[in-house]
Amino acid sequence: MLKNITLSAEDMLIQQARERAAAENSTLNAEFRRWLVQYTARPQTAVQYHDLMDRLSYAQPGRKFTREEMNER
Repeated sequence: MLKNITLSAEDMLIQQARERAAAENSTLNAEFRRWLVQYTARPQTAVQYHDLMDRLSYAQPGRKFTREEMNER
């Protein structure tokens, strides 16, 4: 079920957002819903990142490379 909310922003900003959405064959409402999904997913993404780093913690980088070694082509 979709629920209505009220947001406030400058008129010019809203107009620019509507124009951009239209240029992308979308609507401001659709873009806001897409943003809301991404916004709420951020904490999960951070958790997944930390889980990956924990799983890869066994890997060691070894030695440091010299400037010349890093710039070799």
